[in-house]
Amino acid sequence: MIDVRPSQRMRDLGVVQHGAGILTEPARPFDLPDERDEAERITDELFAAMERIGQVHPFAKGMGIAAPQIGIGRTAAVVQPPDGAPAIILLNPRITDRSGEMDEQYEGCLSFFDVRGLVPRPLKITVETTALTGESVTNMYERGLARLIHHEIDHLAGFLYTARMRTGVEPIPVEEYRQTGREWVYDGA
Repeated sequence: MIDVRPSQRMRDLGVVQHGAGILTEPARPFDLPDERDEAERITDELFAAMERIGQVHPFAKGMGIAAPQIGIGRTAAVVQPPDGAPAIILLNPRITDRSGEMDEQYEGCLSFFDVRGLVPRPLKITVETTALTGESVTNMYERGLARLIHHEIDHLAGFLYTARMRTGVEPIPVEEYRQTGREWVYDGA
């Protein structure tokens, strides 16, 4: 039996892979509530993709997926927190504040699933999104959830996590990462 690379498995599940132009282009915001139907359709597609992916790969730290990762250049993403809490829908998300306190943890990405990278991120972010009705909604996220949300917002801006890694730090093969057994750890958590 041929061993299928994790990136090929994601490609087979409909996830756009590293090297595709859509992953490095800023996504187009929604004009809400005028584009409500379009936003709902894309959100449904993101949930369907997350369901497919979750059936073949467990995500103990939670997971997220952004519209460009399924070939749609719009500012929509969905994040499933690790604790089984309801999924978070991000439409037109924008980070409005970030803590100066940072930490560095390993991240993976569905669009290049063969590697993991050490990424510094703020421990707390404030995010403004747009509701389907057009109102602005502001939420604050901390620690692992802040990391997941920030990762997806980066996708919508055309950034991959490798752009956030410190100079000289390279992603490691997923096989090597698995051997570290390193979970996200936060002081006081």
